[in-house]
Amino acid sequence: MTTSNNRPAPTVWATLQAEDALGLIDFLVNKVGFVKTAAHTAGDTVAHAQLDWPEGGGVMLGSYDPDRDWSRKPGTAGMYVVTDDPDALYRRVRDAGVDIVQDIADQDYGNREFVIRDPEGNLWSFGYYRGEPRPGT
Repeated sequence: MTTSNNRPAPTVWATLQAEDALGLIDFLVNKVGFVKTAAHTAGDTVAHAQLDWPEGGGVMLGSYDPDRDWSRKPGTAGMYVVTDDPDALYRRVRDAGVDIVQDIADQDYGNREFVIRDPEGNLWSFGYYRGEPRPGT
């Protein structure tokens, strides 16, 4: 769903900071499949980057600066990303040599998912579970 000005509809965006933000962007785009929508850089420093997930949502990230008010320690995040075809994505990241923490498997709660670790140490889980229906819908 998009708004009339062609911007994505409001949603939740995770934010990350990285010791090597350019390297994390490269990893997420070229090995996982995110789309780089914006990257505001000065040399090796990333002030802000937006990476869209082709199936909806995305992440924002930048270079780690412990002196900023909005500062989070790199490598400590855990993300869950919805994909309609976790098996194809699993093959893609496996073939790209990504660090797989948990092989793809069916879960007792009805999901099929796998988990990877990015170069910063963050964990990313991918599966087709889209959440439970909202009450009353």
